[in-house]
Amino acid sequence: MAGFAADAPALDGWTHVYSGKVRDLYVPADASITDRVLVVASDRISAYDFVLASEIPDKGKVLTQLSLWWFEQLEVPNHVVSTDVPAEVAGRAMVCRKLDMYPIECIARGYLTGSGLAEYRQSRTVCSLPLPEGLVDGSRLEPAIFTPSAKAEVGEHDENITYEQTVERVGADVAAELRRLTLDVYTTAERIARDRGIVLADTKVEFGMDPVTGRITLGDEVLTPDSSRFWDAETYEPGRSQPSFDKQFVRDWLTSAESGWDRHSGQEPPELPADIVEKTRARYIEAYERLTGSVFTA
Repeated sequence: MAGFAADAPALDGWTHVYSGKVRDLYVPADASITDRVLVVASDRISAYDFVLASEIPDKGKVLTQLSLWWFEQLEVPNHVVSTDVPAEVAGRAMVCRKLDMYPIECIARGYLTGSGLAEYRQSRTVCSLPLPEGLVDGSRLEPAIFTPSAKAEVGEHDENITYEQTVERVGADVAAELRRLTLDVYTTAERIARDRGIVLADTKVEFGMDPVTGRITLGDEVLTPDSSRFWDAETYEPGRSQPSFDKQFVRDWLTSAESGWDRHSGQEPPELPADIVEKTRARYIEAYERLTGSVFTA
């Protein structure tokens, strides 16, 4: 299968099979082992459906280490088997069970912002779920809501879908369990993050079926700045856009006059200035350290 990164590193004992926007996937070189996959988080960064030429040093390690920490906090079955990985990708890779992934991006929203806010302003709904009048950017949603989307091809937008459309894709029983697990993950993580002075506005998780046990299992990454919106609780203020612990510096620079880039032109984005790269790296590391309470070591 084709992917983004033709230069994914060669790893002894593993065969590269796919590269997404951020992650490279490998299967065991021993073809008799069919239930394992090596997931490697690169330092690539994407914005506006482009994978940028510039990378963010240590980003892949932050994503992997933060995911591993969250997997330990959650009482949900996950796909991690081992962190015993080749030295070339130490700290940024996980050996995982191969899952039969569901074609659904499972999104929990505890605060109104982003595409949800845009839909709300037009119809007072999010993924066709009716919401009260008078909400603003950053309003808390109590309880949090499940707003799935259908997975798109790499480089394309995921499509927001209704719960009923989710049922059509995966069946009623699986859809109900995906919703329950997603909201369980969000509720637990929101409480943990809030205790650390961070607001978890929303998050995206992915699930698959473990073909051995038949259990619905949490896969991919979980609760990282790439898959979640984290805001600083001290500066959180409904009614305005909130600064977030993610690639906001990248997005802001790309859409500024300084970049000279038109996101609607179809042209590749320019390389990022060194200060934007460093600010973005620092933001990812700050999220890791505040959430885990540990100092990040590259």
